[in-house]
Amino acid sequence: MKYNRVYNFSAGPAMMPEPVLEEIAAEVLNYKGSGMSVMEMSHRSKVFQQIRDEAEADLRKLMNIPDNYKVLFIQGGGTVEFAMVAMNLMKNGVACYVETGAWSKKAIAEAKKYGEVKIVASSKDKNFSYIPDCSDLDIPDNADYVYICENETINGTTYFNLPDTKGKPLVSDQSSMFLSRPCDVSKYGLIWAGVQKNVGPAGMAVVIIREDLIRDDLPQWVPTYMSYKTHADADSLYNTPNCWAIYCCGKVFKYLLAQGGLEAMDQRNREKAALLYDFLDESKFFTGAVRKEDRSLMNVPFVSPSKEQDAEVVAATKAAGFDNLKGHKSVGGLRASIYNAMPREGVEALVDFLRQYEAEHSK
Repeated sequence: MKYNRVYNFSAGPAMMPEPVLEEIAAEVLNYKGSGMSVMEMSHRSKVFQQIRDEAEADLRKLMNIPDNYKVLFIQGGGTVEFAMVAMNLMKNGVACYVETGAWSKKAIAEAKKYGEVKIVASSKDKNFSYIPDCSDLDIPDNADYVYICENETINGTTYFNLPDTKGKPLVSDQSSMFLSRPCDVSKYGLIWAGVQKNVGPAGMAVVIIREDLIRDDLPQWVPTYMSYKTHADADSLYNTPNCWAIYCCGKVFKYLLAQGGLEAMDQRNREKAALLYDFLDESKFFTGAVRKEDRSLMNVPFVSPSKEQDAEVVAATKAAGFDNLKGHKSVGGLRASIYNAMPREGVEALVDFLRQYEAEHSK
């Protein structure tokens, strides 16, 4: 059956691969002869245990995750992780953060509730339109970790070179670029990602944490659920997890493996992004909002000549069968999120539309 689907450029919840959605739809009433939906089955059942175990195994294979890292599936998404990172890793009460946009700012504000935060680099001076030089950061000896948002969803910047953390654990929010390109997990102490941007449905985060960072000496005030050790010891089954999200993400992991893994996704994503960025660089009407060397391959913010024109473009794109191209309310303009699941044809169609719009409105 064919459905009238739009090209959805939302930053999250975002597009999922159509073959995955079709497979989920086929199983929604009766998962593999169990007589029930995954949404109905016990998280303690053997059937769901296999779903969880396969999801972790496939993610480990996709990312080549070393054996001394735990993979956790935790409810709540990014806002919970802002707090969990600080609660669990601030042993000395000091952490270093790189401020590159809206989401790193939120992480900084949350971490300040639990200890001292040192902002060791920032791109605030140019409205977060670039990634600051992180090759020689001033990191104090008593710092517990260095935190980055590796891809700023709202501001459209990404790291192509990781910071020199001077031996301190690197913590990275990878939410909007998770599984979009190869990743050397061994360079990080902890990686987390809200899954609703580039992997699956909302309501869960994947956490990949090096085992030596899992503490059993947390202060008594840390809630049981907010301890990474709680989830690591119970294989993410301490309580009822987000079963549906784990199931859907597991489907996406298998899909990515079948498509050639993260190397193949990286190549496709670079080609898709180049189509849009090349157009923006040539355009006399639309302008990209980010320094070229720091441009995200996932989130592309851009503007027209005026705020009024931005609103008109958004209305026109919606009428033409595109959706969610309005920029985030905090920055305005336009934004196209072109995650793994966005087909090349979608980006080509958007570029054709924008080129035609420019031709008609530049006379």
